[in-house]
Amino acid sequence: MCHLPSAVRRLVPAVFATAIMTISGTGVSGAAAQPSSGPPSDTVEFARLTWTEIAAAIRAGDDTILIPVGGTEQSGPYIAVGKHNIRVAALADRIARRLGHTLVAPVIAYVPEGGTSPRTSHMRFPGTISIPPAVFTGLLEGAAESFRVQGFRRVVFIGDHGGYLTSLKAVAEKLDHKWKGTAHALYVAPYYDVIATRYADALRARGLGAALGKHADLSDTALMLAVDPSMVRQDALRSAPLPGPDQGVYGGDPRPATAALGRIGTDMQVEAAVEAIRRAP
Repeated sequence: MCHLPSAVRRLVPAVFATAIMTISGTGVSGAAAQPSSGPPSDTVEFARLTWTEIAAAIRAGDDTILIPVGGTEQSGPYIAVGKHNIRVAALADRIARRLGHTLVAPVIAYVPEGGTSPRTSHMRFPGTISIPPAVFTGLLEGAAESFRVQGFRRVVFIGDHGGYLTSLKAVAEKLDHKWKGTAHALYVAPYYDVIATRYADALRARGLGAALGKHADLSDTALMLAVDPSMVRQDALRSAPLPGPDQGVYGGDPRPATAALGRIGTDMQVEAAVEAIRRAP
């Protein structure tokens, strides 16, 4: 049996649905949807553009590119392992639209998550993917350099996971020094920092716990619900045991989390990132 990739399986019904079939007296004729003659009018996603469209965008002033960095890790029994990737992609899209003249690179989903022999940190659980720190920093540098030589004048790292933020900062500082006079590299710390500060304070002001801004806790779960509720297993969340490292949960009780509470945090993240990038060179 031929096993098609899931993306192809999802595409097949849409292709057939767009074919217009008519039956005439002389037989059956069909007209399938024609390929697009240009880029999607509202996209900021680098991966959805052709190379000629990217070149044209750079010539037209799109001089900034965001590199969203996620991670693939366990997040308790009720949040899917792609949490950081889905969230940072969605928020980077919002940030790019607010900034203007900005594109969003593909998400970096492979990051350091702990050791494999012995298994440490999140690697103690199934569902986590980890790469060595040196491989990670090499990946960041290579991706950033790829964008610089194409003509982007600002390469901006946005990290959704606390475990590698020092690496993002170090790589950005290294590249900014190396590129001096030709381009800038920037790490946007406020995007992540606001979660454990202003957002945690906003939740506490609503009487919602003290241990916030952690992992798979109330704040983390609410942020995921705000971006993509399908990533949260509601039945498992409602019956979640008390948080603990044996469940991969660190912080306060996640059960009161709602999408409305999460939107408070995602709005703060977008605002903080936009402000920081606008202030930067």
